[in-house]
Amino acid sequence: MIKTTHEGNATQQRLWAAIETRGVGMLGLTKSGLHAQPMLAVVERRRKRLWFIARTDTELVQSVGDGGCCAFVYQDGDLIASIGGALSRVDDRRRMARCWNAAVAAWLPEGLDDPKLTMLCMDCVDAEVWVAGLGLTKFTWEIAWGAAPLQSFELGGRAQATLH
Repeated sequence: MIKTTHEGNATQQRLWAAIETRGVGMLGLTKSGLHAQPMLAVVERRRKRLWFIARTDTELVQSVGDGGCCAFVYQDGDLIASIGGALSRVDDRRRMARCWNAAVAAWLPEGLDDPKLTMLCMDCVDAEVWVAGLGLTKFTWEIAWGAAPLQSFELGGRAQATLH
């Protein structure tokens, strides 16, 4: 696990900043048997939490029950991360209003007044973060043209972080 080193802190800060900028990733309950679902995350750095606005009529929300272990998988450019933690349902309309923005509205066109909306709170516990040594565009180009066989692709760096 990353200790409180400069590199570890930099990796965590880069991860949080990336999710804050473009928070779309795949969220799933690890033992539910369901496929992960695309979700838009809202970051609460101080408490190391991710918040999601979701509809109560989805399998994911219905499977959360009183809580469960989850994973949020995120990719942005050359940063790829898998964050583990605990997911719980929180019915808090004031928090939902604070988290509401244009990106959330695009995903949930019924609007903030939709009675089938709820919040999911992910208490982040740990993360595994990979940073590719080459940009995603270059990687895609080389794979597409056969210039770099898939088995030779190496990630530039890998880090683990304890988030709580």
